Amino acid sequence: MKKILSPVMRIMKGTMLRYVPGMITCSEFEQFIDDYLDKELTPKQTVVFERHLKLCRECREYLKAYQASITLGKAVFAENSDDRPVPQDVPTDLIEAILKARQ
Repeated sequence: MKKILSPVMRIMKGTMLRYVPGMITCSEFEQFIDDYLDKELTPKQTVVFERHLKLCRECREYLKAYQASITLGKAVFAENSDDRPVPQDVPTDLIEAILKARQ
């Protein structure tokens, strides 16, 4: 059974990692995930990111779950990409917000 760290313990672990030369905290790791997956980190940033990934099981699991969520989201949108009409019970302001966000 996997041991899950409490939020407080995760923060403490991240703080301790801050003092390891060339290391980032778990919070900093989370901030760089999108850039890492999009291959937009510099070579040095990639090394630091992957070093943290090797040392931190929780962040490895977080990244794996994050990637699975992206894959699932893309699959759902691919399945529903036809031009079906929006159901009547969807609030108009929600539709407008989605359309605005897509621009």
